[in-house]
Amino acid sequence: MTEPLETTGPFHLPETARPSAPNRDQVPQTKAERRRLRAAVREYVVTHRPVPPFTVDELDLHSGRILDSRRPADAKFRKWIAVLLSNAAWSKWVAAVPFDRRLLLLPKCLRDDRECEGTFDEFGLLCADCGRCPITDLKTEAEALGYVVLVAEGTPAVMSLLESGQIDAVVGVSCLSALESIYPLMEAAAIPGIAIPLLYDGCVNTTADLDWVREAIHLNGGDAGPRRLDVEGLRSQVQAWFAPEALDDALGPAVGETQRIARDWLARSGKRWRPLLAVSALRALQRDGEDPLPKDTRSLALAVECFHKASLVHDDIEDGDDRRYGQLTLHNEYGVPVALNVGDFLLGEGYRLIAESGLSARQRAEMLLAAARGHRDLTIGQGSELCWARRPEPLSVEAVLDIFRRKTSPAFEVALRLGAIAADATDEVWDVLHRCSEALGIAYQIADDLKDLCSDDGPSDVAAMRPSILLAIAHERAGPGDREFFDAVWRRASDAPADEIRRRLEALGVEDEARRLLVDYEARATRSLEPLTSADLKGLLRRVVFRIFRRHP
Repeated sequence: MTEPLETTGPFHLPETARPSAPNRDQVPQTKAERRRLRAAVREYVVTHRPVPPFTVDELDLHSGRILDSRRPADAKFRKWIAVLLSNAAWSKWVAAVPFDRRLLLLPKCLRDDRECEGTFDEFGLLCADCGRCPITDLKTEAEALGYVVLVAEGTPAVMSLLESGQIDAVVGVSCLSALESIYPLMEAAAIPGIAIPLLYDGCVNTTADLDWVREAIHLNGGDAGPRRLDVEGLRSQVQAWFAPEALDDALGPAVGETQRIARDWLARSGKRWRPLLAVSALRALQRDGEDPLPKDTRSLALAVECFHKASLVHDDIEDGDDRRYGQLTLHNEYGVPVALNVGDFLLGEGYRLIAESGLSARQRAEMLLAAARGHRDLTIGQGSELCWARRPEPLSVEAVLDIFRRKTSPAFEVALRLGAIAADATDEVWDVLHRCSEALGIAYQIADDLKDLCSDDGPSDVAAMRPSILLAIAHERAGPGDREFFDAVWRRASDAPADEIRRRLEALGVEDEARRLLVDYEARATRSLEPLTSADLKGLLRRVVFRIFRRHP
């Protein structure tokens, strides 16, 4: 006999009272079906050990493999199975997160809209605890454990909580369509989560498998499970290493003007993404994530930033830039000869910090080789741009992206490699770090061009007539009149003001295409992490990538 459609307690609506549900056929409607498929997914995860966080493509791939061995009729549950797969892979991470660091997200449509006494604010439903729907019981049960509970649809309120740093795991109840929309944000932030799809859609008077929801709320692995590494904590620690007094403690007092100027430049504002990447790779690959960072970690982070700040000194001279971090560039403040010398000093300081670290001779040799190769590759990329500037001409989108890859990606790769070498990474990570760095460097430069376009000061790379992805897209899209205009801009034969260039870029839809490229290369950086078998490294790098690009327009 077929099991009847499940009822879930006194809050379940009879069949005749339910609205039409377009996705009901995508969710198994009986407990027996759900248990059968959940068991199949758990078996797959135990056997194949897929590593979260999963991109959407990874989820679809694994879901297809699961369905290959199931009944043909189960194919309609593909999206639901993808949710189960993510749940099964993340469950031990969620279980290891303390209850007071978890968010329970409930949909407003669980309420009885005819009798609900709750009110709404900008975050969602303010439950009146009237007891006429399951929200009261679930909310009370979760809050007693320490959960933060939010009753809302939409992503802004959820992302606000996730970005607050107060939440390390999410248990969410929602319809499949809403879970589809929020999943990319969860994946981008590498937040462990358990999702329970509603039994049907309808946006009003819906229901869920409440036993399953309670099981997820109470999921608890004590202290035995893996821990989610704290990116914001690492970032704060890295930032603290560049305070003037911390630099003096690590490097000794500055002796003479060259060291003083270099030390001041090193301490100046900056996002510190590269040293953070080095420290993140090391932390994620440590055998015991609870161990303190090795004592030489600070020296590696300082070396990475020395290399980066040296390249900025030289870039500012080569590009003729007047300001950096809202202040005069070093060559404008002290003159070109002094600035060049300070840049060279910082390069030497970076190599010294590696060579004098307490790491093994093998590790130091590998790090010095990685840094030297990165330095060489970066100068080749920068040289391509400088040689172009002698005889400027229009560049294709592919040519500009290749310059970005050569001049920006090496610094990211050096940072990641130094951290991985310090942790004695296995061979599996090297190709991943290379491909991630290439995509990351290109995406970072595209984002920088977009930031220039949106700046009140005008598109600085365009105004300075440097290779720009915006100009490359515009030249390829332009008709005869615009093509002649942008050809003159490329050849530095135009005296058009930045506002006029910006107006023409906007008319050609250049910004939308550049943003599409940015999303594509950010996705490539994310996809490059798929082969990693270290969930710590995969998740931590995914969160760092997310933080880098959420700050761009």
